Amino acid sequence: MKMKLILAAPVLLLALPGCVRTVASVVTAPVRATGKVIDWTTTSQEEADRNYGRKMRKQEAREGREMKRQAKERRRQCREAGYRDCD
Repeated sequence: MKMKLILAAPVLLLALPGCVRTVASVVTAPVRATGKVIDWTTTSQEEADRNYGRKMRKQEAREGREMKRQAKERRRQCREAGYRDCD
């Protein structure tokens, strides 16, 4: 009986780390899942800055196009009014 126990001990020692690792994975899985959900639902400061920058660039592009359109319209109205130097 003692001989079987001595032979089984190394096998158990080899299997034990795998069991401990599995138990640790199972225990920490909900914590990791919760962390992922929180990451998905919140916006980091870097993401907020990037989104704000994109929004501002689009707004500036719109304003630039609008100013260009208005300048073109003013020149057209100036020429229609009979003025020669409309630029």
